[in-house]
Amino acid sequence: MNILHGRVRWLLVVWMLVISAVSYLDRVNISIAGPSIEHEFQLDHIHLGWVFSAWILGYALFQAPSGRLADRFGPRRILLLGTVWWATFTGLTALAPARVAGSLAILVTVRFLLGVGESIVYPSTNRLVAAWVPSQERGLANGLIFAGVGLGAAVTPPSIAYIIYRHGWRFSLWTCAFIGLIIGAFWYLLARDEPEEHPWLSPAEAAVISAGLPHASKTAEIQSLPWRAILGNKNVWIVTASYFGFVYVAYIFFTWFFTYLNTVRGLNLKASAGYSVLPFAAMAACSSLGGLISDRLTRWSGKRVGRCLLACASMLIAAIFVGLGTHVNDARMASVVLAGGAGALYLAQSSYWAVSSDLGGRSAGSVSGVMNMGGQLGGATTASLTPFVAKHFGWDMSFWVAAGLCFLGALAWSVVDPNQQLMTAPAPKRNA
Repeated sequence: MNILHGRVRWLLVVWMLVISAVSYLDRVNISIAGPSIEHEFQLDHIHLGWVFSAWILGYALFQAPSGRLADRFGPRRILLLGTVWWATFTGLTALAPARVAGSLAILVTVRFLLGVGESIVYPSTNRLVAAWVPSQERGLANGLIFAGVGLGAAVTPPSIAYIIYRHGWRFSLWTCAFIGLIIGAFWYLLARDEPEEHPWLSPAEAAVISAGLPHASKTAEIQSLPWRAILGNKNVWIVTASYFGFVYVAYIFFTWFFTYLNTVRGLNLKASAGYSVLPFAAMAACSSLGGLISDRLTRWSGKRVGRCLLACASMLIAAIFVGLGTHVNDARMASVVLAGGAGALYLAQSSYWAVSSDLGGRSAGSVSGVMNMGGQLGGATTASLTPFVAKHFGWDMSFWVAAGLCFLGALAWSVVDPNQQLMTAPAPKRNA
């Protein structure tokens, strides 16, 4: 394993990128299949929004419990469980019957349970980052992991559209389920919860990891943070509120952007699939770039600049692009401008997860679970509120609402203290 000498932690980060991409393949596929599902199930945009929101609601509500499971049982086993779970319910989505009594309720229930299974992904990856990645490298590590969001979302529109065109929407979901099972099996073979458990880890890399972890994270006998310590911390609440705005904007692209291009801007299926890739490609590129910039600024000027100021500036730029994008007359140019907003937004992504990892230490799964629960409630709001606002006030207003929340999320970063790690008393030693 000489090729991995000193790089085992980055192998795990790259594989978490792959898991991230597949998880987004499984969540975005429904938006590409949306027009076919609307036709087969005789749904309108409002009812399809319920299906979208059901997934996000299950995903959001179980973030904190999933984070606690990752802290308690380790991300290796919990991520394996998650991949099997979401493969199962992706397959069950493909089996949902149309035009029978309760067909919409069946779709909503299955998608809710799929969201429950996928809720384990990012709390688990953040728990692994807290154990494996030195603090000064966490911006890049999280940037790479969340590049999987853009990568998975970018691959989904053309690939799912092609499969739907050739074989139908149900077959496209079966394909996604199979990919999830394969990815989960490889993860279980590669990963270990703690660096000292991995047979490929060299002493030199172990020393680098240990030297870069916060002191509390290196203490051997540390209890999991109690919920009152997490929920009583103002930084957790501020970052969570900001992440609500972040995810609200992101889900405009994940749930409604394809439909916006196809039905509002008048692009055909092929063109809509092509141009809807742009925001996700921008997310993939800017997530890693933002993480790299964040780490460098942190080394030069501290976390206040490297994490908070970068996130604030990026989200302000994103708010401008998202607000103005719909006013561009040419549909293709509007796609480019809105993609610029998505890219600027994802320059801030790694800051959220690096800060939550630093705040939580070995309870990073629980802390990031709380943060992501708040964020995904923003996503659930997007899925249902966007078509409602569009119907009553127009699509331009839908994007302006997103821009406003993005602006508020940017301002929240000005009062975050990224250096304040949550602490708890050491566990009492047992008598021999």
